[in-house]
Amino acid sequence: MKKAKRTQDHLIFKISLLSISIFLMMAPAISPALPLMYHAFPGVDQAGVETLATIPNIGIVIGLLISPFLIRFIGEKATILTGLVVTLLSGTFPMYATAYTPILISRFLIGAGIGLFNSLAVSLIPQFYGDDEEELATMVGYQNVMGGLGAAIASFLISYLITISWHAAFAIYFLVIPVLILFTIFVPLPREKVDENNQKKARPKQTVNKKVIMIAIFMFFIFLFYMPMSFKIPAFVVEEKLGTVSELSLLTGILNLVSIPVGASFGFFFKRLHDKIFPISFLIVAIGFLVIAMSVNFVMLAIGSLILGIGFGLSVPYMYNWLDWSAPKNSVNLATTIVLVLVNVGCAISPMVLNAITSSAKMCLLVSAIFFGCFTIYAFIHYLRAHKNK
Repeated sequence: MKKAKRTQDHLIFKISLLSISIFLMMAPAISPALPLMYHAFPGVDQAGVETLATIPNIGIVIGLLISPFLIRFIGEKATILTGLVVTLLSGTFPMYATAYTPILISRFLIGAGIGLFNSLAVSLIPQFYGDDEEELATMVGYQNVMGGLGAAIASFLISYLITISWHAAFAIYFLVIPVLILFTIFVPLPREKVDENNQKKARPKQTVNKKVIMIAIFMFFIFLFYMPMSFKIPAFVVEEKLGTVSELSLLTGILNLVSIPVGASFGFFFKRLHDKIFPISFLIVAIGFLVIAMSVNFVMLAIGSLILGIGFGLSVPYMYNWLDWSAPKNSVNLATTIVLVLVNVGCAISPMVLNAITSSAKMCLLVSAIFFGCFTIYAFIHYLRAHKNK
């Protein structure tokens, strides 16, 4: 007699479960529309407009902090559906709004909505595939890819939508509707099961050490100076007349697709380079920013962006691996949460900090190149010291 398929073995279940991850990197995807918005809000300076691309990161922090309490009261599935509805309503709100403050609030709320299901997008997978190591590894791999895929899809759509108007760019968040339907119908998550598990699991006390704090501070500055890649390059393209914002959005989509195999190949490079990845990857990031800042045409910009994407695709996984090695036993979750909070704060305040240093998009990108150049020197010294001690 043929054995019946488990729910989690059906393709439609896997697609529905993974689909929520496509929104994890989609909040700043509207960045190519920023140059069209600079003159849309009288009395709001350029830094204020650029904050619309990064304020969702503060919302994500709030969502991450609220999520565990909401899960306790209404369960995992209801929390995810709540997050998706908030993402849909707040994400599409700027399509109809014209005032800056309500749009800023809606951008904060889209981050909060995504934050509600951010951690669940990862933690649900072991619930269904924890008894099969190969299947679990495969699903985790697919989940990591979905964020980049979502950002790529959004960039391709925006490259067309911004030819209509900056309001139209926010239509990308209508993608939440099919995901909401799929997750509601095909992913069963009974509340009773969640409550029972919450009661049974005794959580050990988690702590942090100096290394975790140091890595968290590093990640804060890394993302603080990396974010100009998102909100300054559109202004740079317009200032230097390198191309159109539509072409830039198309380039962003292609680079997001390229970042998928780069991130997936981290294990391959780490086996061969080990800790050498630390200085090498940040050197590549510094070179990428320098090439972009010196760009005289769109092709040079594309090459610089590709170099930057490769470097960043190797450096961030290394930093998270370093975090896993450094965190006290049974405290990886707490360490990761601290890092995620500081990363999102760094992303959110990046426009204010960089615009306080310089108002020029080109100079802003050069400042980032200088920071990553200095960080490369630190990484190289750290590598030499660590291996000398060994």
